[in-house]
Amino acid sequence: MLILGIETSCDETAAAVVEDGRTVRSDVVASQIAIHSPYGGVVPELASRKHVESILAVIEQALERARLRTDQLDAIAVTRGPGLVGALLVGLSAAKAMSYALGIPLIAVNHLEGHMQAAFMGRDPLDRPFVCLVVSGGHSALYLVDRDGRGDLLGCTRDDAAGEAFDKVAKLLGLGYPGGVVIDRLAREGNARAFQFPKAFLEKDSLEFSFSGIKTSVANFVRKHGPPPARGQMGVYRLEDLVASFQEAVVEVLVKKTIGAAQARQVVDVAVVGGVAANRRLREMLAEEAAYHRLHLHLPEPRYCTDNAVMIAAAGYYVWRRQGFCQDPLEVDAVSRWL
Repeated sequence: MLILGIETSCDETAAAVVEDGRTVRSDVVASQIAIHSPYGGVVPELASRKHVESILAVIEQALERARLRTDQLDAIAVTRGPGLVGALLVGLSAAKAMSYALGIPLIAVNHLEGHMQAAFMGRDPLDRPFVCLVVSGGHSALYLVDRDGRGDLLGCTRDDAAGEAFDKVAKLLGLGYPGGVVIDRLAREGNARAFQFPKAFLEKDSLEFSFSGIKTSVANFVRKHGPPPARGQMGVYRLEDLVASFQEAVVEVLVKKTIGAAQARQVVDVAVVGGVAANRRLREMLAEEAAYHRLHLHLPEPRYCTDNAVMIAAAGYYVWRRQGFCQDPLEVDAVSRWL
C-alpha cells in the first residue's frame, strides 16, 4: 500500500511516500530554520506563509523521488494535529484538495502517533505494548502504546516542554536557534556536575513533567553571576559547564520518569521519539539505564526524530488498518491540541 504523507504542524514542510507502513520510497523536508533563527523561535504567521510557498513543490518532489504518479497512490495521510493551526491548515488543505480532485482516500493522523511510529521505521513493529516518551519543542509526554499503535496518556508536562526549555535557555544565553542542537554540542565540552539545577520530579510516582523551574533557575544564575563568557573562554564560570549542567538536569528527569513508567506498567520495551530524542546525552543515559533495568530501548534514526512526513505516512498505514479511511475528507479540520 503506497501512502503519501504530508506534515506541516510547525516549521517543517514535509512530504514522503511510504509503502506498507515501513518501506520509505521518498522523504522530502523543507526547513524553515533560517527564517525563524533571528527571532529565537518559531513565528506562527511566518511558518504558515512559508508552508503555502513550499507545499506543492515539496509534494511534487516526493512523488518524483518515489517515481510515482498520483494515480498510483492508495491514500494520502496528513497531520491533523496537534500543532500550530495556521500551519496545520496548509497541509490539511493541500491533502483534502488532492483527495477530492484525484479521488484518493484521506487518512487524518495525530502528529504524536506519527512520532511513535518513527522509532520503528525500517523495522518490524512491536507486537506487544511499550512505553513511549514523546519529547520535543512542543511536547513532553509518556504514553503506553498498545499493539495497534494507540497511545494511552500516562503523563505530560504541566508547563514548558523539554525542547521548549532548551530553546528558551539557548535564547537567554544568546546561542541561537534551534537551541537544543547548540546546547547538545556545547555540553560535550563541559562539566555536567559543575552546577546543581533543580529537578522537578513532582509528587511521588508522578509521570508528569515540569521544566519551567529549571529555565528560571538558569536565568537567576545568569543574573547573579553575569552573562556567560564566549565559547571556550574562562570567566566567573564556563559557558560549556553551564549548559552541560542544565542539560544533565533535564535529561535525568526524562530518563527516570520513562524507566519508572515502564516498571510501573510492567513492560520491557521503551521508545523515545521527537526532536529531543536526537540529544546525545539523552540517548546515552537511556541506553545505560535501560540496560541496567533489562529493558529493550528503541530509538529512531536521528533524521526521523525531528518533524518529517515519513512518520505521518507510516502512522497513516496503521490508522487505516485500525479504523479505515476518513468517511468525509472535506469535513476534517485542524486540531491545535490533541493528546
